[in-house]
Amino acid sequence: MLAMRPGRMVDLTELIDEIWPEGPPRSAVPNVRTYAANLRRAFEAHDSGRGVLVRQGNGYRLDVPAAAVDLFRFLDDVEQARVLLSRGEVEPARSRLSEAMSRWLGPPLVGMPLGPSLTAQVAAAQEQYLLAVELLADIDIKAGWVDEAIPLLRRAVAAHPLRESAVLLLMRALAQRGDLTGGISVYRAAARAMQEELGVEPIVELRRLYQAMMERESGPAGREPVPEIARPVPPEPASPGLAGRQWDWLPRPVADFVGRVDIVERLVAKSRSGDGSEPRVHLIDGMAGSGKTTLAARVARRLVSAYPDGQLFIDLRGHEDGNLVPPATALVALLRQLGVPAGRIPIDLEERRGLWRRELSARRVVVVLDNAYDSAQVIPLLPVTSSSVVIVTSRRRLVDLDVGPPESLSVLSAEEGLRLLAATAGPGRVQAEPEAAAEIVRRCGNLPLAIRMVGSRLAHRPSRRLADLAARLAVEESGLATFATGDQSVASAFGASYEPLNDVTKRVFRLLGLHAGHYDVGMVAAMAGLTHAETGRILDDLVDCHLLEESENRRYRMHDLVRQFARERCVEVDSAQVRQDALVSLLNHVLHICIQAAEPLNRLLEVREDVGVTAPERPDLVTASGVLDVDWLERERSNLNLLVELAAAHGLHAYTWRMARVLWRFFFVRGYFEDILRTHELGLVAAERSGDRLAMCIMNNYLASALTKTGSYRRAIDCLNAALAIAQESSNLFETAKIRGNLSVVYWSKGEFEEAAKLGTEALRELPMRYAHRFVIYLPNLGLALTSLGRYAEALRAHRLHLYWANVRGDRYQIANALSHIAGVRVRLGDHRQAVRLLRSAMILFARTGHRYGETDARNTLGIAYRELGLPAQARRQHELALELAGDSAERHAECGVLNDLAHTLAAGGDTEGAIRAHRRAFDLATRIDNRYEQARALAGLAERLLTTDPAEARRHWERALAMFRAMGAPERHEVEHRLADTGPGQAHLSISYRHRR
Repeated sequence: MLAMRPGRMVDLTELIDEIWPEGPPRSAVPNVRTYAANLRRAFEAHDSGRGVLVRQGNGYRLDVPAAAVDLFRFLDDVEQARVLLSRGEVEPARSRLSEAMSRWLGPPLVGMPLGPSLTAQVAAAQEQYLLAVELLADIDIKAGWVDEAIPLLRRAVAAHPLRESAVLLLMRALAQRGDLTGGISVYRAAARAMQEELGVEPIVELRRLYQAMMERESGPAGREPVPEIARPVPPEPASPGLAGRQWDWLPRPVADFVGRVDIVERLVAKSRSGDGSEPRVHLIDGMAGSGKTTLAARVARRLVSAYPDGQLFIDLRGHEDGNLVPPATALVALLRQLGVPAGRIPIDLEERRGLWRRELSARRVVVVLDNAYDSAQVIPLLPVTSSSVVIVTSRRRLVDLDVGPPESLSVLSAEEGLRLLAATAGPGRVQAEPEAAAEIVRRCGNLPLAIRMVGSRLAHRPSRRLADLAARLAVEESGLATFATGDQSVASAFGASYEPLNDVTKRVFRLLGLHAGHYDVGMVAAMAGLTHAETGRILDDLVDCHLLEESENRRYRMHDLVRQFARERCVEVDSAQVRQDALVSLLNHVLHICIQAAEPLNRLLEVREDVGVTAPERPDLVTASGVLDVDWLERERSNLNLLVELAAAHGLHAYTWRMARVLWRFFFVRGYFEDILRTHELGLVAAERSGDRLAMCIMNNYLASALTKTGSYRRAIDCLNAALAIAQESSNLFETAKIRGNLSVVYWSKGEFEEAAKLGTEALRELPMRYAHRFVIYLPNLGLALTSLGRYAEALRAHRLHLYWANVRGDRYQIANALSHIAGVRVRLGDHRQAVRLLRSAMILFARTGHRYGETDARNTLGIAYRELGLPAQARRQHELALELAGDSAERHAECGVLNDLAHTLAAGGDTEGAIRAHRRAFDLATRIDNRYEQARALAGLAERLLTTDPAEARRHWERALAMFRAMGAPERHEVEHRLADTGPGQAHLSISYRHRR
């Protein structure tokens, strides 16, 4: 944003809107201030950067001249050329434009996620570039230099096939050179694109030029008519009430789609027709590389008008042994693509499936399920209503998927293969060497992927003869088999791109096949033992060769088939020791950058002591990794999960559990409990297989945290008991105390408050004094258990000690947590105004730290205080915010409590029906996670609400609640006893919330 406005102030609100276009977090302002401070430090580390970034008013300014930014140098050259041209100085104008073209390195800010402002500026810059291209080409055409103009225009038309002004210039240049066939081909390609994408015919100038070319090419006897361009199909109306955004997750459309016209039209017609009684599901199967994904995306894009609420896409990785995407994981990804928050997505598979079906029934979307392995993987993802369409692709025949006959893709015909080669390598070259072109297509097995890759290589080597490449393909056939088809053509095509590489680049390419996720430059440099700069150049070469794909933020990944080829070559060429050493270096690097990125979260947990690591093998690569923070962990989250799985799959036990341990706090704070379960279960197995007792203790301890949050209390206790036994046998007093403290949390969550308080007290008593400063975060657990037992004075002592240690350490998040917990006790004691003051202070600290864990309880408690102060509207707002936070972080325990307190607030405002619904939701959720305390609160609340309409049912609810409260030793039992003793009509109704007698 600053570089796109050199020398001008950019307001803070503009930066926030650009970084978070869909809504900023509460911590947006401090976050931007932090980013700016980091950027300033980066500049000022170099003498030339001092004073470059200036804070001005409520914003920032990059204090550099416009000429210091490459984009503005380009625009200035173009403007000067226009001035020269207006004076009639054609040659100086052409020279200035040629200089401008040398400055253009591609679209600005490529690979970056852009907000509204930068999107508009990038679009404007690209338009200026295209206008400059057309201006230079027009000068060259008028001067008779068509050989200069044609390559420039071909690139523009290939990137923008619907740009009619560029198509017109290209046709004129080809006609001037005498290449009428080429000009006709350009027109027909443009006409097809306009028909398929826009539903319109070309402008009249294009049609007239095409007609003139046809007349000159065919003569009067052989004149062909101008093709009739189909009119656009009127869009079908979207589902009512679904106004809003559209989610487009489809792969980028290819510009050289060839063939399959009948299949596309058949699938589009099927999707638009039908009586609406059954879901529309299409199955496309075929061999690897036959274009299933491209075809599915093509059909999906054609259906945008009929299914306007979103286009979803997920790769189910059905061809990767041991790396299939299970239905539960796929449902998470698809629901997130629809915009469903992570916290709203249920843990149970059937509940996820139900949510997915409900979301689809309310929308008109098209879903592409790519690379399915079998029917069992697909069936849970299918809709039950006809409002959406699903397209499934598979390299296997899914014979038991009852959705009608599949579209089975064969290879392209010889004629289609030649058209595809012409589209990628250039029609003139194919026409000049037709026999060689046909041989290339045959050697590629007529597979679209192989032909496209070969054609792309040829396009970047304009001097190479097709006959030379055909001869090389004939003698360099690989013996590699691609998947289960036994076809060798894809391997041959990949080999043609692989063999010309130098030895170092080949080795890097092979090593990239070992990991199914993505890489950054530092990761690859660690694997290959190269410098950061050298690795960056090699990766760029591989991108240019289409052996690697570059995504945003310079992340690299391989196409599935290319990775298969690279991995097989790596197994053939490199020894097992070489492969293992490369993975060890990769994981060592990732472990250290994760430690650095998670440092703000982990500093209280002594993670470095747990994992026992020293200096990284490659500190230079850690330094070159750029900004490593929690945002980096969020961006890399899925990749880090895959790396833990990679370490486990290759028997690298030490890295498996250490990676899991380093990532724990990040996963926990963000509510990614499934990630903790997966990584720590792998880590526990790794620790057991290596016989590392300390690692087993650590993995059991942290695995229990996710089990507790997801309601698996019994298993959590088993894990903690196993960890406790190991800590005791090693006489590790600190670990023993810490695990007892964690056991206290599990028992408190189960509603066994006496046991929770006992364990929490034992943990503090057993903790050696030299570790007292490290046990600050376990004090709240004891305080919560004491509060639940009604022992408020003792609870306040625990929470105040927590506040003291947090102040000593300067930990603002822990200060906020302590204030919130003290306020919780104050509410129970009836000191509501004092509680509000404490909670407001806590809210400020939560916002400043950007740390939302703990804010749920704070807002819920604030709602209770507002209700007791007679402010029901403010109370309801706080409960609703707390409920949203609980859902986002997947804290089921907290969600139960918020629902029960929201119900009391609704009842206080006169909404009895709403209160009953909230209590019932709380009871259902608490029952699923075995939270007996919130079950009892929900039953008691329901009894209050039903007393006047169904006294017998109310009494049954009270009796069940009383039994639970007594078993837990909870003080709420006294109020329930009172209600059961006297439920006469004149009796005041007491709410079983946080109001208890002292």
